[in-house]
Amino acid sequence: MAIPVETFFLSPDGEGTLQARIQQMIAEGILSGRFNKGEKLPSSRKLAAHLGVSRITVTLAYTELQANDYLTSRDRSGFFVSDNAPEPPDFPLRQARQDGIDWSRALGRRYTGGATPEKPQNWAAFPYPFIYGQTDPKLFDHANWRHCALRALGQKDFRALTSDYYDQDDPKLVEFILRHTLPRRGILAEPDEILVTMGAQNALWLTAQVLLTQRRTAVIEDPCFHALRDILMQSRCHLTAVPVDSDGLPPEALPDRADVIFTTPSHQSPTNATMPLERRNALLAKARDMDALIVEDDYEFEMSFLRAPSPALKSLDQDGRVIYVGSFSKSIFPGLRLGYMVGPRPFIREARALRTSVLRHPPGHMQRTAAYFLSLGHYDALIRRTGQVYARRRSHMVEALTQHGLDIEGTGIFGGSSIWMRAPEGVDTAELDASLRQQGVLIEPGKPFFHRPDPPSNYYRLAYSSIPSERIRDGIAILARQLRQAASPGAT
Repeated sequence: MAIPVETFFLSPDGEGTLQARIQQMIAEGILSGRFNKGEKLPSSRKLAAHLGVSRITVTLAYTELQANDYLTSRDRSGFFVSDNAPEPPDFPLRQARQDGIDWSRALGRRYTGGATPEKPQNWAAFPYPFIYGQTDPKLFDHANWRHCALRALGQKDFRALTSDYYDQDDPKLVEFILRHTLPRRGILAEPDEILVTMGAQNALWLTAQVLLTQRRTAVIEDPCFHALRDILMQSRCHLTAVPVDSDGLPPEALPDRADVIFTTPSHQSPTNATMPLERRNALLAKARDMDALIVEDDYEFEMSFLRAPSPALKSLDQDGRVIYVGSFSKSIFPGLRLGYMVGPRPFIREARALRTSVLRHPPGHMQRTAAYFLSLGHYDALIRRTGQVYARRRSHMVEALTQHGLDIEGTGIFGGSSIWMRAPEGVDTAELDASLRQQGVLIEPGKPFFHRPDPPSNYYRLAYSSIPSERIRDGIAILARQLRQAASPGAT
């Protein structure tokens, strides 16, 4: 591989002859690891023209570096970084420059400091990964996804691949959402009432930016999706957390005044509670009385392998006050980052304008590939296959948890991919997670999901989406043993 000539420049403050400065520039590139062994340097003529020096100066610098074994020459091919060149050190060659800026004052807004849990990137290397939201490669339909991706790369779809949609979306994907996905949730919509997003989290961010100000109040469930809470805290709105019960968000516990209510009625995150029909109607009535909007996050409705899911809250809405958020990232694969939201035209118009100013639109090729995967029936086949496997895994997990006497807080009446758990009082599941990792077990501590001054530390989530059925029993056995030790430190 040739090193681009544009990566070479001489510092105007450099000392010594031009030849010495060129030698130093190349040697530093090799020692810093920017130039690798075997890479070809620009020709002496090309580098001389780029640096504005004579060709003989560059030639002499190359020759001197060759003599010191930094470079090697090949007949009629030029100069290359030598295989015997000094290795880059394992430590920085220079101290990072301190520019004197007081970043505690320079930063106008802060987006760090949330309680987002840490998930190891090498989760698949753990033998017992009870980790939520990851793809099991044994279930994913690689062959048909590859086929759809290649089709989307074809000449027929050249415009979908290369065009700037500006503020629009792939019409094939929008059509599938309109005709297939939304009717399954009892929702009817028009194309200009739909916006494709970079996953559900992007949809929630756009919603918060469009609907909330520092003077408005948002209601969230407690516990809730931690990323949503962080988004709302960054928006600087007033935030009220309402504890959920076994039926989800209780309308009677809502404050007297609120502007936007965020809820997960079909599959509460993370407790898996499902809001009954009577409570859904009560929530709509309460929102009507307050003149509040509702944002419905309908994640994982596809994973309803035990029974058909309840109608979406938006399907019961007669006032147009519910904004519906869905995603393909959970049901296809998380790295896809494709979601959508459905809402009244004035809202979608503003959300579209905001999305355009930030990222224009999700990549056209990904939208078209997903549209083919969905419309050709591969998506429905994947959902059926995944649901069957999840049902078996869930059965094995519940049986193992019951056998070891572990406390289950919520399983979800329709399905899903995880179980919400409660450890004995006094057990910190963050510490439990750290000790379990040493034994190959991954769990998800529950504390980051809560929004209260003193959140409980003894909740945790176990997912069965990423662990084979045959490993569940052994993993739960390790978990139970470690829990007993954590609850009774003196026990052996």
